Amino acid sequence: MHADFIKDFLEKYPLTSMLETNGSLPGEMAKLIELVDYVSMDVKLPEHEAVSNWDDLLDQEIKSIKLLIEEGINSYCKVVVQPSTTTETVASIAARIREEIPETSQMPLIVQPASPLELWKGRTHKLLEISEKAGEHLDVLTIPQVHKLLNLR
Repeated sequence: MHADFIKDFLEKYPLTSMLETNGSLPGEMAKLIELVDYVSMDVKLPEHEAVSNWDDLLDQEIKSIKLLIEEGINSYCKVVVQPSTTTETVASIAARIREEIPETSQMPLIVQPASPLELWKGRTHKLLEISEKAGEHLDVLTIPQVHKLLNLR
């Protein structure tokens, strides 16, 4: 995240803004909290192999979620799932978020099937099962990448 650049830009041009980011840098997000109106925050799964220590990443993501809720920013978390994603993985992440942040009703979780959607043919039950299990802990919405459905880049 280029928080200083974004901060300078939004201070110069005070537009309604949405930040789409991962939650790995809560300190950087804090720099922008007074300037952004909406936040779409990715929560990475261990299988995404985004970092060498996934537990530390999840800790940082939870700090970011807490910050967004405390500051009353309209936001949601998003997790991209693949047919190989286990229901238990997503459910355990949702449970941990709920456990550490009681007021998660203000932070829905978007379960987004990975593209292309052909990967999910014959596996719709798996996607619904993931969403249902995560929904035992958080408010869950299942939404595909709409721009891909519309053939937009």
